[in-house]
Amino acid sequence: MHEFSSNGVTIAYIEEAPATGGEGEPILLIHGFASTHAINWVFPQWVKTLTEAGRRVVAFDNRGHGRSEKLYRPEDYRIEVMAEDAVNLLDHLGIDEADIMGYSMGARIATYVAKTHKKRLRRLVLGGIGENLTDTPSVPLGVTEAMEAPSIAALKDPIQIMFRQFAEATKSDLKALAACSRGIRYRFSAEELAQIDNPVLIAVGTKDEVAGDPSRLGRLFPNAHMLPIPDRDHNRAVGDQAFKRGVLDFLAKT
Repeated sequence: MHEFSSNGVTIAYIEEAPATGGEGEPILLIHGFASTHAINWVFPQWVKTLTEAGRRVVAFDNRGHGRSEKLYRPEDYRIEVMAEDAVNLLDHLGIDEADIMGYSMGARIATYVAKTHKKRLRRLVLGGIGENLTDTPSVPLGVTEAMEAPSIAALKDPIQIMFRQFAEATKSDLKALAACSRGIRYRFSAEELAQIDNPVLIAVGTKDEVAGDPSRLGRLFPNAHMLPIPDRDHNRAVGDQAFKRGVLDFLAKT
């Protein structure tokens, strides 16, 4: 992996050239809470899929995650700060404009980039997020407590258990994740989303109990396209073939 400094914070990233040769249109991938670039995008074959389709792929570990620097103050994870990491990476690589795809928390960050740096964005792919982008201010309620619990055995709520199990499976820094879940809180308004007129693809598993209703979110964007991912929940939708086919089709036709 490579590293760069985003306003003094070390961010780890990868950059992969298109398998077809040439420069390729760039796409920036932003992973979800407690995940990493590898778990969200490399292992599920997203990087391979996109480079084989002729894309230049850039993916990074969000601050507090993976190989990027761990911070322990909630203010270090404000959504505007995490979005700036993404824009700073584009600047570092000399990319003026890119498609951006985010999953779950990464979709929130990607949406904030679209809101504040509209000229840097071509198309936006939001995976694993529906109406909760506007109805809830952050990752699901209770996740902070799940990260701070003494053990999984102390938890009863299934969503809390799911997130804690995932965080432990990814060998995440639980203290950094607790700070992140507190700091990234931001509730998008309908008015803000209405200003994002880039093509937007909203892709959510039909069994996703975390994202919220995607159809309600789709009505808030002027140029939204919907992609239901059949029979997939929040975690299992990430690497689904229908998701990949839908994204490639969206990027090719919009």
